[in-house]
Amino acid sequence: MKEKNTAAEKQEEAFNFQKDNYSKHYLLIIIPDILNIMKDSLNIAIAGATGYVGLELIKILIKHKKVRISYLCAQKSIGKSINTFDKSIKKKNLPKISKIKSINWSNIKIIFTALPNGEAQKIAKLLPSNVKLIDLSGDFRLQNYKLYEKWYGIKHGCKKLIKESLYSLTEFSRKQIPNYKIISCPGCYPTSIQLPLIPILKKKAVNINNIIIDSKSGHSGAGKNLKKKYSFVKNLSKSVSAYGVGKHKHTAEIDQQLTLVAKKEINVIFTPHLIPMYRGILSTIYLELSKGYTAKKIYQIIKKYHKNNFFVKMAKFNKSIGTGNVINTNFCEIAVCKSSKKNKIIVISTIDNLIKGASGQAVQNMNVASRINEKMGLL
Repeated sequence: MKEKNTAAEKQEEAFNFQKDNYSKHYLLIIIPDILNIMKDSLNIAIAGATGYVGLELIKILIKHKKVRISYLCAQKSIGKSINTFDKSIKKKNLPKISKIKSINWSNIKIIFTALPNGEAQKIAKLLPSNVKLIDLSGDFRLQNYKLYEKWYGIKHGCKKLIKESLYSLTEFSRKQIPNYKIISCPGCYPTSIQLPLIPILKKKAVNINNIIIDSKSGHSGAGKNLKKKYSFVKNLSKSVSAYGVGKHKHTAEIDQQLTLVAKKEINVIFTPHLIPMYRGILSTIYLELSKGYTAKKIYQIIKKYHKNNFFVKMAKFNKSIGTGNVINTNFCEIAVCKSSKKNKIIVISTIDNLIKGASGQAVQNMNVASRINEKMGLL
């Protein structure tokens, strides 16, 4: 072998030796770190990945430091990239769309189901003990299966599992979440309504027989088949339309949860509306005060209750609010306003229906269930 005669050649040889050793040393350090990250990762599957809520889940979870998306499932478009459905999702190493039956259950810890009503029940029956289900449909929201069948118009396929599930709006169920295998996320309207109302009801501060709720939502809340579902509405994209008047599915859920808190039967008057924008919910709640309470006291009750709930923020007293403050966030903003009528107040609550009303609160529930930082992935 030819000897290194010049000083330059010897210097180059020494540099290469040092470089090789540095690379080996670096790999010895970095590989264990990578393995530890992989070991600690929450491997998850999303069923219903191509819908509005499924896509929002993906956008949140690709930023989540503890999550690895293992499966993206849908009934159609098998083998396609999720980028086909939303060009803003640019992460390259996401799995292709597959069918639910392709999931290797031993490889995942959590499955999110953002599916039509009735579908999560089928998955729940197949679920192995090592997997938690976080459901964003109405399948496990109502404690009484007869009420489910009445309001949703379909039979419940796994009645026994209802008792084993937890209805979980994180701000009210934080301590119980880790103990349940099936976690049912509230509907978007009930989320916006319960966050301000439950603290008030706990104090018996209003007349429970006179609760009137007017909610308005962007059209994404109705899903992708909007025109088919609301074909009876003319100029849907340019008009405000009341729908589900006196019979919206979320009414049963709202009544159930408020009744549990008040320990007396509550039947609210609830009317939702679609408005010509893509996302966001604004709920206006009209209340009659109990003796000794004022609008200012109600404001203080809600503010005190939510002081440690990071994702709930209060507007200044008697100040009106809009959806613009919460769009694309997991926050709920609440305002308490005076009324011109004696003993009446107006409470306003606003959320992003696709995030705090769906995917964001699902991830919030996942974080708590997995005993990791509740805010992770949501800021």
